[in-house]
Formats: sequence, structure tokens, C-alpha cells
Amino acid sequence: MTLDTVSRFERALEALEVSFTLTLASDASEAIEAALEPPVVGVPLPFDDVSLPATVETAPTSADLVGAQTGITPVRFAIAASGTVAIESTTAGEEPFSLYPERHVAVVAESDVVPDLGAGFDRLERAFAAGDDSVVFATGRSATADMGGLVHGVHGPGEVHVVLLEDR
Repeated sequence: MTLDTVSRFERALEALEVSFTLTLASDASEAIEAALEPPVVGVPLPFDDVSLPATVETAPTSADLVGAQTGITPVRFAIAASGTVAIESTTAGEEPFSLYPERHVAVVAESDVVPDLGAGFDRLERAFAAGDDSVVFATGRSATADMGGLVHGVHGPGEVHVVLLEDR
């Protein structure tokens, strides 16, 4: 991870109209809370010293998921060149947390931002070899032009915020 990679990631997110917070892991909980719009559902975060705010529902019902305004997920890795985040798809069905709510808050460690797609494939190769074989890629807000002009938020979140952890 280089500063240039983080800068490229920031520029890609900006071009995608994705908001962004760079924070120390020790301040991440506050940064996450500032990005939320309640009600909130979320996946427990695997980062040391980073926790979800107490108001986040981590075992939601289907109704909770449909009614949530914000979904929080950890990110396995991010691709700087495109602003893409790779969200693990698990048998517990955690990826809908990033798809159903209007706002998705993606939390990624700085060391997990790779420069380009080739480096992302290297990460996937290692994950697949370890038996983790399902990842959802998300690049910016949901967008479609099925019915004419470009519309955001029809098939997924209309807003995305990335919290990048400087250390973990």
C-alpha cells in the first residue's frame, strides 16, 4: 500500500460521487456513526479496535433489512484504479446489507486497497485457494439506464460512503 494507491482510490471515489473518510482505526467508530442514516443494519467488522455503533442491528429480520436506510459491511479489498470495493458473499447472506438499504457504508483497511484489477485478481486467487469463493464487486452507486436517462439507486444503494482505516 502506497500513498499513491490511496490517492488514486480517493480520486476514483470522487469521480463516482462516493463520499469518503480516511481515519485511524481508533477513531473509526465515530467516523462510521457520522456516515449513518437510521435505521441501520450491519455486518460485524473484523478490524481490531473498530466496532459498530450500538444502534446498528447485526441480526436483522427481513423487514429490518427492507426498512433500513443504511447498511454497513466490511470490505475484503478495494481496487484503487476503479474505486471498486469487494464485499465477501457468505453463506450467512451478508451481501444484502450492501444492496438493499439506500445508503451503503463500506469499511476497508488501507492495507487492503490494491492498485489495479490485476492485484485484485491476485487477492481473489488466494481467497479461492483458501476456499472463499464468492465476492460481490461494487463500483459506486447503483445506476441504470434501462428506461432512458441514467438513474441512481434503483437496483441498489443510491449513496455510498467509504470509511478507510489508516491502520488496523
